[in-house]
Amino acid sequence: MSRLEPPKTLADWQALADRLIPYLETRAFIDDAFVDALSGETFTTTNPATGEPLAEVASCDAADAELAVGHARAAFDAGEWSRLAPGRRKKVLLRLADLMEAHRHELALLDTLDMGKPVASSLGDMAGAIACFRYQAECIDKLYGEVAPTGEEALALVLREPLGVVASIVPWNFPLMMTAWKVAPALAAGNSVILKPSEKSPLSALRLAALAHEAGIPRGVFQVLPGFGHTVGKALALSMGVDCLAFTGSTQVGKQLMQYAGQSNLKRVYLECGGKSPNIVFADCKDLARVAKHAASAIFHNQGEVCIAGSRLLVENAIREAFIDQVLVAAKRMQPGDPLDPDSFMGAIVDEAQYRRILSYIEKGREEGARLRVGGEATQVDGKGLFIPPTVFDGVTPEMAIGREEIFGPVLSVFGFDSEEEAVAMANDSVYGLAAGLWSQDIDRIMRVTRRLHSGQVFVNNWAGGDQTMPFGGVKQSGNGRDKSHHSLEEYSELKSVWIWISLSS
Repeated sequence: MSRLEPPKTLADWQALADRLIPYLETRAFIDDAFVDALSGETFTTTNPATGEPLAEVASCDAADAELAVGHARAAFDAGEWSRLAPGRRKKVLLRLADLMEAHRHELALLDTLDMGKPVASSLGDMAGAIACFRYQAECIDKLYGEVAPTGEEALALVLREPLGVVASIVPWNFPLMMTAWKVAPALAAGNSVILKPSEKSPLSALRLAALAHEAGIPRGVFQVLPGFGHTVGKALALSMGVDCLAFTGSTQVGKQLMQYAGQSNLKRVYLECGGKSPNIVFADCKDLARVAKHAASAIFHNQGEVCIAGSRLLVENAIREAFIDQVLVAAKRMQPGDPLDPDSFMGAIVDEAQYRRILSYIEKGREEGARLRVGGEATQVDGKGLFIPPTVFDGVTPEMAIGREEIFGPVLSVFGFDSEEEAVAMANDSVYGLAAGLWSQDIDRIMRVTRRLHSGQVFVNNWAGGDQTMPFGGVKQSGNGRDKSHHSLEEYSELKSVWIWISLSS
């Protein structure tokens, strides 16, 4: 696929899809081979933009998890990867990144077909996934151990070693990019990795497995188990042979995974969970139209199916009406379209359950007395699919469900405030703390508010800014781990203290 002319139009992407779909890999990848689930069971993955089935995918369960964990442990103990010099692991991961780049259109298309996101967005995700593998590969041979200060009678070393077997459970909203954030640092650190992709978006993970094999990652070091959370995901979380569990998904599931870790072997659990992120706009910000466009994009990008979506818009009352008018202008330009059209800003909602959930929250907003300013009704593209246009509620108060609970859809809740103190209190009035934004030209205010926001990330005069050098993660019930940057390598490695006694007499 990658050697053909890159697709540029909707017709090009559709033609690529027609060529790709009949040859999709749908089996699990265990011990360096594609195999059916031991039970023979499968599940259907469906294109939410058309309602048409894409493929029957292997549905792994506890037996497959036990098999994969055994192979992962054997590979780790054998040391072909875990004890390989960091510089040599780097070369393999850079080769994998090159293969991902060569196949980026195919990988992007798989995510678009699987979960309905616009193909232009999927291409951006591929760039991020490739950058993550390259960054982590380049980091691993540049991290030094430590020599502790001692007297002449001892040499004290602090070594950093791989943990062992890492299970990565990733979500459906950014399938391959979230996979890269979890898998790249774990592999770079020398671990064996078992990936459980979402049952809603398994296809790009299985294609990545083939590319990892081609790149030269040894047998048993990287395995992919498609299936459901309550079967294979739970089995990995309870496994006595898994040393670390890395998860991105809902707070509810994150809490269950921590319980499973406690019921089994006290494995490390790193969680990137839900959010209800505040985006604060002060009256002194410049260019309301530009800021409004960013505020709209912060919630409507990827159909609002984004953990850090700026779903709570807090606007100083002095500019509130004028600013909301500009947000509505921007929102009306962000309508859903065919995900295979490179000009579409929004695509389809991932599946029927999520579609119904979003619509139920819109109905709650009406019932609770919020003012619906735009959107609110489901739509279709070419008479098909699960699409919801940008929806904006004004007059939202903190006790309303739409202003308190994570909707994970294109629904924006607008609040008003009169003072900096009120804005900070309102922003922090949430069980979540994944991200926050503020827009102001007052540097003193920026420094005060940034320090006071209870959030793992704060975006100032932008939304979702950052690159691979910046840690990504939250506080409170948004989780406890960090993806990206060299800090993520700390999560997938163990410290070992070595005290060497030196005899001072011959």
